[in-house]
Amino acid sequence: MIVLGINSVYHESSASIVIDGRIVVAAEEERFNRYKHGKPANVDNPHLLPLQAIKFCLIDANLHPDDIDLIAFSFDPTLREKYFKFDPISLTGDWGSPEGEDIFRKGLDKVKISLTQVLGDKAAEKLVWIPHHLTHAASAVFPSGFSEAAVLVIDGIAENASTILGFYEKNKLEIIQEIHYPHSLGFLWEKLCQFLGFSEYDACKVMGLAAYGQGEILKDTFSQLAQITDDGFILDKNILCFRVPEFKQLETLFGKRRKKDDPINEHHQNIAAALQAFTNEAVLSLVKRLYHLHPSDNLCLAGGVALNCVTNWLVKEIGKFKTVFIPPAPHDGGTAIGAALYVYHTRTNPKISPALQLNPYTGPEFSTEEIRCAIEKSGLYGRISKDSAVEAAGMIANGKIVGWFQNRMEFGPRTLGNRSLLADPRHVSTRDLLNRKVKHREDFRPFAPSVLAERANEWFEIGRPSESLKYMLFSCPVRPDKAEKIPAVLHIDGTARLQLVDRELNISYYRLIERFEQLTGIPLVLNTSFNDSEPIVCSPADALFTFKHTLIDVVIIQNFVIERGN
Repeated sequence: MIVLGINSVYHESSASIVIDGRIVVAAEEERFNRYKHGKPANVDNPHLLPLQAIKFCLIDANLHPDDIDLIAFSFDPTLREKYFKFDPISLTGDWGSPEGEDIFRKGLDKVKISLTQVLGDKAAEKLVWIPHHLTHAASAVFPSGFSEAAVLVIDGIAENASTILGFYEKNKLEIIQEIHYPHSLGFLWEKLCQFLGFSEYDACKVMGLAAYGQGEILKDTFSQLAQITDDGFILDKNILCFRVPEFKQLETLFGKRRKKDDPINEHHQNIAAALQAFTNEAVLSLVKRLYHLHPSDNLCLAGGVALNCVTNWLVKEIGKFKTVFIPPAPHDGGTAIGAALYVYHTRTNPKISPALQLNPYTGPEFSTEEIRCAIEKSGLYGRISKDSAVEAAGMIANGKIVGWFQNRMEFGPRTLGNRSLLADPRHVSTRDLLNRKVKHREDFRPFAPSVLAERANEWFEIGRPSESLKYMLFSCPVRPDKAEKIPAVLHIDGTARLQLVDRELNISYYRLIERFEQLTGIPLVLNTSFNDSEPIVCSPADALFTFKHTLIDVVIIQNFVIERGN
């Protein structure tokens, strides 16, 4: 069975192809159209499909549209109609209003038309609508390797729910409990991101800022808008006003809203810390409840909130579940994979799930000739390296910032060594250098280390094992005797968002770090995404464009080396 999975309802538009239960290819639209998140999350565009991602997936899998058996879409209009409630605090024609909902549903009705235009006359009859949270859940449970598991999905909103507690066993997913809008941790983060002067997509910034603050200082104040309950959590929609750009009630609680260019002060740090503290408490409470409802050794976690690596660490270490699995793309982009996997497993009902060796490198790769042509068109000069991994390690050890572009692109929001900027973790000045030369971002945000898997426990407290340590989804404490050796990758609280690099999963990246250790005695490098206020680079042309418009010292694309000044 060949299934095309699609996500295009809100944001992180993406596509995937699953053949007989195997994830063959997957990619996010933003990497092709160079628009962050693929498109705006508007009421009028759920039918705007990830056209370039779909085209790539078909070509990469060597498929014609007629070869597709089913098309899995990560949303269910029937559930939306059944459970969605209008929000009296909303803007006419926008999310939550009757007029906006009418526009949105008409957009959903156009999905079949869009599919027919792209994939031919038979496409509409192949469409299967899948509940959004089940696609999140499926993106985690089927690749996890677990025969049974408890499942927790937390995001902004699906059809109307923001959170589900469920379980997976005997190849089936079941929901035990739902928490519905307006009680949404995802929306809480979006709103407070905006209150703190960032965009609704800047949860990573606020998570980084939280480590500088003290959550206890504003705990009582925060409790006026968010409380933990026996079966979950509740939020005050009249204070938060999720559907409108209104902040008066929040300003009554926390003082004046920060504007984008205002300086960040201690009070802002404390607000971020209070938000992180509440999130930790809420998620741990849900995990405890889920274990009570469905005791298991295993927990699968997905949804946008599962990108919170601080909370994830606590779930892994404090929760009663022995093993926690989070997929490389727990956000909405991953629902394209989840939708396709869900359709395969429910339509074929295989007695034994296919053995999935989860590989996050499912995107485009480029031939030697394509790379050569891109270099020529850029007007730059590229020489051939005899061993690019060894050469890159030497450059990094000598203080250079290296754009490392290798093999297939990662799927998901974390760069995992194939579309990365790499630097020396030994000097605290490296952080300032990266921010000044390339990233142009806030100085309070940490950079992540990629460490040889078998050496990681010598340098960090890894805690309970998890396959997801390979995907940069946990903030792990550094061992005290190692901290001063790698200051560029440590956050102010002494943790790092760690990526364990496995030889079999990524041999070229592993060899680079292995060589760096031979040169320096340090079995890790600083790894940040290869971009500058844009989507992560996808093609050689993207990489060379970013190189030309920043002060990156060198770009290595496969074995082509392009240096500054050449």
